[in-house]
Amino acid sequence: MTTIEQPTGPKNNSDDTELTEFGYKPELKRTLGNFHTFAAGISYISILTGTFQLFYFGYGSGGPAYWWSWPMVFVGQFMVALCFAELAARYPVAGSVYNWSKKIGNPHLGWLAGWMMLTASIVSIAAVALAYQLTLPQISDVFQIVGDGTGTYDVATNAVILAAVLILFTTLVNAFGVKLMARINTAGVFIELIATVVLIVLFAVHITRGPQVVLETNGTGEGYGTGYLGAFLVASLASAYVMYGFDTAASLGEESLDPTRNAPRAIIRAIIASFVLGGLILLLALMSVSSLKGERLSTDGLQYVVLNVLGPTAGKAMLWCVLIAVTVCALAVHTAAIRLAFAMARDNNLPASSKLAKIHPRFQTPILPTVVIGVLALAILVVNIRQPQIFTVVTSIGIIMIYLAYLGVTVPMLVARLRGKWQPAGDGRFSLGRWGVLVNVLAVLWGAGMTLNLIWPRASVYNATAPFHWYLQWGAVLFVGIIAGGGFAYYWFIQRHKTGVLAEHRVVAEAGTTPPAPPAPPATAVASPAAD
Repeated sequence: MTTIEQPTGPKNNSDDTELTEFGYKPELKRTLGNFHTFAAGISYISILTGTFQLFYFGYGSGGPAYWWSWPMVFVGQFMVALCFAELAARYPVAGSVYNWSKKIGNPHLGWLAGWMMLTASIVSIAAVALAYQLTLPQISDVFQIVGDGTGTYDVATNAVILAAVLILFTTLVNAFGVKLMARINTAGVFIELIATVVLIVLFAVHITRGPQVVLETNGTGEGYGTGYLGAFLVASLASAYVMYGFDTAASLGEESLDPTRNAPRAIIRAIIASFVLGGLILLLALMSVSSLKGERLSTDGLQYVVLNVLGPTAGKAMLWCVLIAVTVCALAVHTAAIRLAFAMARDNNLPASSKLAKIHPRFQTPILPTVVIGVLALAILVVNIRQPQIFTVVTSIGIIMIYLAYLGVTVPMLVARLRGKWQPAGDGRFSLGRWGVLVNVLAVLWGAGMTLNLIWPRASVYNATAPFHWYLQWGAVLFVGIIAGGGFAYYWFIQRHKTGVLAEHRVVAEAGTTPPAPPAPPATAVASPAAD
C-alpha cells in the first residue's frame, strides 16, 4: 500500500493525519475521550437491551440449551472485531464500514457496504426502539396504551407508539450535538454496567438448579429434519442480535482524542465485556427462575424471569435500568447511522449530499441526516404497525444487512492480505501480526455462514402466525435483495458519475506542501466535487 505524503504545518493535528489521507478536512469537533468511545461501542451492543429483547425467542426456539449460541456468536464476532480493531488503528474515520470497504476494496464495494450498513442502522433503530414494549407494560399497565394487550394487534400497535417516542428523543438529542449525546450515553452506560453486575449477583443468590440446565432442549428439536441443530440455528438469532455495532467506536473517530489507540481498545473491550456479562445473565437467569416449564419464558422472556426471581419491587427497579439501557442503545445506533450518512454524503454518494454533509456551525453535527434517519425509522414502524410478528421480522432483517455490510469489509481485507497489500498501522498501534490471515479467514467464514443462517426463509422466524403467505416467509430474502439490488442500481446508473469529495469538505494543503489525493473515482466515472 502506498504511503501518502501528509500536509505539514501547525494546523495539521496528529489526530487528523489518517483523515487527510482520505482527502477530508477536519470538521467534527474532537471532544470524546477513552471512556466515551468505549461507552459508544458497548451501548450499541447493549447487554441489557439485546438479552432482554430476544431471550423469549431464543428460549422458545431452542430451550435452555440455546445458551450455547452465546459463546458461538461471540467467537465468530470476535474474529470480526479483531479485524475492525486493526482497521480502526489505521483508519479511525466517520462511517467506518463505508470508508474501510472503499479504502481496502474499491468505490463500488464501499458504496454497497455503506448503503447496506446505513439501511440496516435505520432498521436497527426501529428494532431497538420496539424493546420499550417488552419492558414498559411489565412495569405498569399504564404503558399499554392500546387495548389491554390481548387483542390481535394491541401489542404491535402499542409497540410502535412507544418506539416513536424513543426515536423522537434520540433525534432531538443527536441534533444538539455529540457532547450532549456523549454525556447521556456515558451516564446510561454507567448505570447499565452497574445494573448488570447487580442483576448477576441477585440471580446468583437465588439459584435453584445447577449449570447443567444449559443441556436441556425442552424437546424443541422435534419437527426439524436435522433434529436439535435446526432448532439451535433458529434460536441463535437471539444471540446474533446482541453482539454487533462495536465498530461505532471507530465511526466516532473524527470526534475522539487519540482515536488510533482508543478506538481499537474500545472495540475489543466492548465485545469482551458484553460476552462475559451477558453470558452470566443468561446462565444465571436459567439457573434461578422458579420453573423452566413456564409458558411466559417464551413470551415475556427475561422480564418475566426478573420479576419471578426478584419479586415485584426489586424486579421493577431492575426493569427501569433495562429501559435506560434500551434508550442509550437506540441513541448509539442513531448516532452511528448519522456518522455513516455524513461520511457517504461527504463523498457526494447520496442524494442531496451537500445538504446531508453540512455541519451545523453551533452544534458541530450534521442536523439533516439526524432528522431524515429518525423519520425513516418511524416510517419502518408505521409500515409494520399491524404486524404481530413485528419484533422478529424487523430485528432479523436488520441483523442480516449488518452481517452483509461487515462482509463488505472483511472480504476485501482478506483479499488485500493475500495479495500482500494490507499494511497495518505502525508505531506500536494495534495489529494482528502473523495471525492476521487466520483471523480474517475465520471472520469471513463466520460472516458468510451466519448470514445464510439468518436469511434462510424459515416460517418459524418470518411467518410464524397467520396469515401464512410465501412472500412473508421469503420476506427477508426479498427485502434484502430489493434493498441491495435497487440501491446498487441507483448508484451504478446515477450516483457513481457524481462521486468525489465535495469541495467544501476537501482538505486544502498549505503553501509549500503536497495535498493528499482524494479517493479515486471509478475509471468510468467523472469525478465531480460539485454538489447535487
